[in-house]
Amino acid sequence: MFTLAHISDPHIPPMPIVNRGDLMNKRALGYFNWQRRRSAIHHADTLETLVSDLKACPHDHIAITGDLVNIAHPVEYPRARAWLENLGSPADVTLVPGNHDAYVREGVVAMERNWAPYMRGDDGESFPFVRRRGPIAIIGLSSAVPTLPFMGTGRLGGDQLAKFETLLAKLGEEGLFRVVMIHHPPVMKLSGFFKRLTDSAQFRAILERHGTELLLHGHDHARTLMLLNGRNPPIPSLSAPSASAAPGATAQAAGYNLFEIAGKPGAWRCTVVARILSGNGTITSLPRYAVVLPQTAGDAGR
Repeated sequence: MFTLAHISDPHIPPMPIVNRGDLMNKRALGYFNWQRRRSAIHHADTLETLVSDLKACPHDHIAITGDLVNIAHPVEYPRARAWLENLGSPADVTLVPGNHDAYVREGVVAMERNWAPYMRGDDGESFPFVRRRGPIAIIGLSSAVPTLPFMGTGRLGGDQLAKFETLLAKLGEEGLFRVVMIHHPPVMKLSGFFKRLTDSAQFRAILERHGTELLLHGHDHARTLMLLNGRNPPIPSLSAPSASAAPGATAQAAGYNLFEIAGKPGAWRCTVVARILSGNGTITSLPRYAVVLPQTAGDAGR
């Protein structure tokens, strides 16, 4: 059995001390939003509790679906790199960025400079990249692009989508358990129009043509499960709450998922254990449930 942990949207607190000159762009809006609302949600002690619990739970790999920083301030990126290093080595942790990580154009450069080893494939390739770990193939996509104020949309782009389709088909032919990682959800459900994945229709069309065994995303700060149209069977798409969300401060407190993957092509099994932070500060497990993967021998490798 291979156990994959999924954590998302840590928005590593607290907000750094900023100068007025740092806020001469979209960061000003983000800083105001932090002071007005988000500082009451994202707590450093909550994130520390969650990470400690994750480290204590047996797992083989960690998947992080973006939003490590808050306003793309220059000091946030090395601080996030230290957080990643504490979580695990680049070989054991896979990261795809979120919209806050690319909040402004300088942020795209900063995350590449600081986090590149966690966002590369086995052959050193960038997005889309592939990491093979035991029976699974992790496919990392980046939907993180700088946007205008009040916008949190994401985009994959034609070049990345074309390469993704080729990889998805090839890995399916090899019979690997494919795990697709992306920050923005493939279906606009909780995030809303101004936070959507703008080329989600093209993305879902590729998934429908080639299938995948599991899709992980973030962005919604919620524990969700959707079944997407796939070649057969449907594709389970799951997210996790913000890893730093304090109990009582938002609809869903911090949590993460543990995916237990076993079986072989044509007979994959995958169960999910959600670990959640309760109001008394302890982390408990929700009942284990199966992700439906009713493959048949004819479906394996497609």
